[in-house]
Amino acid sequence: MKTTRLLWTPAIAFWWRDVIRFLRQRNRIIGALATPLVFWLLVGSGFGPSFRNPGAAVDAGSYLAYFFPGTLVLIMLFTAIFSTISVIEDRREGFLQGALVAPLSPAAIPLGKFLGGTTLAVLQAGIFCVLAPLAGLPIGWHQAALLLPALIFVGFAMTGLGFLVAWPMDSTQGFHAIMNIFLMPLWMMSGALFPMPAGTGWLYWVGALNPVSYGVTAIREAFAGGNSCAWNAGYLTALGVTALFAALMFVISVNLVAKRSRRN
Repeated sequence: MKTTRLLWTPAIAFWWRDVIRFLRQRNRIIGALATPLVFWLLVGSGFGPSFRNPGAAVDAGSYLAYFFPGTLVLIMLFTAIFSTISVIEDRREGFLQGALVAPLSPAAIPLGKFLGGTTLAVLQAGIFCVLAPLAGLPIGWHQAALLLPALIFVGFAMTGLGFLVAWPMDSTQGFHAIMNIFLMPLWMMSGALFPMPAGTGWLYWVGALNPVSYGVTAIREAFAGGNSCAWNAGYLTALGVTALFAALMFVISVNLVAKRSRRN
């Protein structure tokens, strides 16, 4: 009962508040969904003729299929950026300071923020999945069952990264700058745009140590049903690494909130 009162009740309130706030701001919805859609069409159509997957020729249409999982991760990345801006806005409005001094569990604020960002990311990624048949990707019950946990863990991880960046920030401009400098390279070097090379070169290790790579792999494996990753990370392995990274983001976020609460 005490856990419900100190953790779940405020966390659900924070979650619902963030979802409603995001849905009322249509420009953020359009920005989080339309930008990756245009990027997918332009980059997929432009790079397709010159794209070659090792061992197989790939035309423009199949490159759209290859790029589709990476676009889903980009959608969730953009949603995480737009949803975690609320951390800065709440601090500016005084809401966050009030929540920090309230008798709540230190995990209540990050849990609510993480759930809100994950909900929005999964919803928007799910809408984009309707276009999967246009790229030649199957989207049946089997793929949906594999996609859902992958999208949830990727959304949780992306929201966690956004929360960690937003927590010490005081301006939305600085937040956007850091997110673009930090998160976009992570996405670009995740195998979303091109296959990461196998072997022992530095580019291989950048991809292998990049947590976003495993999110892209999990989504790609959910569509393909096979092993399409250069470092032989199958669906369960990629999903497990993504889940561990998401849990790490949550633990770090709870510790940051607890430290701020003790100071207040």
